[in-house]
Amino acid sequence: MSKIQKVLSTGKTHTTSTEPGGILHSHDANLNFNMTSVGNGAAQPLAVTAVTLHPTAEKMFAGAWSACYIAAVNLVAKEQKVTLPPDTAVDIEVDMGNTGNDLFLQARIKLIVPGIDQKVADALAHGADQICPYSKATRGNIDVLVQAVTA
Repeated sequence: MSKIQKVLSTGKTHTTSTEPGGILHSHDANLNFNMTSVGNGAAQPLAVTAVTLHPTAEKMFAGAWSACYIAAVNLVAKEQKVTLPPDTAVDIEVDMGNTGNDLFLQARIKLIVPGIDQKVADALAHGADQICPYSKATRGNIDVLVQAVTA
C-alpha cells in the first residue's frame, strides 16, 4: 500500500446518529442529510437538506462511510450490551492525494462516545470497523486510522 506524500483534497463528515432525526453533515455544511429508518429498520439517508456547492467525491464517500459505520457501531453496542450516550458521533475524513503521478486515498475514522470507558470505546470502534461494508471494502486498499474518543 502506497502512502500519500501530498494531500490534494479532504472530505470531512460528522454523523450524530442512525436513529430517525440523526444528522450527517460535512464540516463546511455543503453536504447535509437527515437520517430516517426505512425498510428493515436500518437507518438510511433520507434526503439532502442543503447543498450549497458541489461536494467533492471525498465528502460523498466519507458521508456514505460515516452513515454505514455509525450503524455498525450501534450493532456492535447492542451485541456487547453497551448503552451508547446520546451524543455518540462519528467523524470521518477521506483524503485524496498523490505520490509522484499516482493518486491515492487515505482515511481517518473517529468514534466519539463521551463517558464510555476507553477499552469499551476502542472495542466498539474496532468491532464496527470489522463489520462495516465500507471498512471491509477499503481494508488493505487504503491507509485507515480508527480511533475512539471518550471525552
